[in-house]
This record gives sequence, C-alpha cells and structure tokens, in this order.
Amino acid sequence: MNRRATTVGKTRSCPHCKATILESSAVCPACKHHLRFERRSSGEPEPAGEVALKVSGQFSRQATHGPGEYSVVVVIRDARGIELARKVIGVGGLAPGDERSVDLTVEIFNQ
Repeated sequence: MNRRATTVGKTRSCPHCKATILESSAVCPACKHHLRFERRSSGEPEPAGEVALKVSGQFSRQATHGPGEYSVVVVIRDARGIELARKVIGVGGLAPGDERSVDLTVEIFNQ
C-alpha cells in the first residue's frame, strides 16, 4: 500500500498561518503559502484538485434598517446528514448601505 493511501484525510497545521490543513497539501488553502513543490516523474507539476463546488454570493444592509451584524458559518455533513464539522468563518458589522461578498470553494484532490 502506498504512503498516500494510508494518510488520506490526515491533517496538520500550516507552519505559516497555523490553519488546519490536509497533510497532503502542497499549498495552504488559507494563506496560499507553498509548503512543498510537487513534481511528477515527467517533471510536470502536480495537477490542481477538481473543483466540486463553487458558490459565490453577496449580502448587504438596507439603509432603512440601520446597522446590523453578520456571521458566516460553514457546516459539513455526511450522506446521512450527520454533522461532521461546523466553523464560524467570519463575523462583522454592517453599516447601512454596506455590502460584503462570500466565495466558497470545495476542491477534491486525487491521492
């Protein structure tokens, strides 16, 4: 059995930003620092992962509603609906007329 197959899903901390990332990551998805440079035997770089989901959106606060607050929460569930993880990604305030945008990307990497 190859080494990669035995470590699928194993995590570690990014040495730059301390985010929890996959042990197999060559680039930290949080801070974008390179952790190692992967090459195939042909000399070509390893291909990027498959983008399985990409969602973009924006939200704003209407001027007539006054100031408000927001929380961005991501929940991951398995096929049976059991919650595997819940993370608050960001919180903040919105002044009347303020707007924010959010991008969510899920990548799947081949092992």
